[in-house]
Amino acid sequence: MISRIGRAIKLKNHPVAVFRTAARPEGALQFKKGKWGCVISMLGAASKGRTAAFDADTTTCMGGKVGLGFKRFEPGSIEYFLSTGESGGRAGEYYKKSPALAREYVESLPDIQSKGYVVFQPLEELSDGDAPEIVVFLVNADQLSALVQFSGYDRSARDPVRIGFGSGCAQAVLFAMKEAESENPKCVVGLTDPSARRFVDRDLLSFSIPYRRYLELEGQVEESFLTKKTWLDLSKRI
Repeated sequence: MISRIGRAIKLKNHPVAVFRTAARPEGALQFKKGKWGCVISMLGAASKGRTAAFDADTTTCMGGKVGLGFKRFEPGSIEYFLSTGESGGRAGEYYKKSPALAREYVESLPDIQSKGYVVFQPLEELSDGDAPEIVVFLVNADQLSALVQFSGYDRSARDPVRIGFGSGCAQAVLFAMKEAESENPKCVVGLTDPSARRFVDRDLLSFSIPYRRYLELEGQVEESFLTKKTWLDLSKRI
């Protein structure tokens, strides 16, 4: 499944298909049980041609479990970790001003239903007829500008894209998976989480598109600005 969008924005890596499944794909990369690993490192691997799979047992990062929809945060510690830390205990990240604000945030996170595994796979490796739930692009600033503009190509709304606070995996996966359940799904910009950014190249952000919306946009590439002079001239520097 070759992406016309990816080709038009001169993507140098692979668009990543993300889907839930009951069976682990043969040969997929997977974290070892009990060993910590960042979900975003696997997103990078998938963008370079590998397939990765996650389940609740081998995803040891609590943020990763939540960002992939395996479980929710339990209050008691996370609100201190995201904010000021615990006195005499674990240091805080200071991403929220207070534990109360951090707790409100984690309680607001969306729910999605797990099917056993979440899989990251290069889009072109999907067989015809297979349907992922979202497609994630890792893009530079010029490519991001093209995707943001293109996401509103066939809509009158000013906000076809959302960007918000969250962990890298929640931004790239959880929020977009939830959008995929909407009647008019939005695209999601992510990887603004400093804790996750060390696992991707410094000039990349994520742009996640619910698959139904991806197919709508994919069919409109040729008629859009992505084949016209302004973008063609700008894209020469990519």
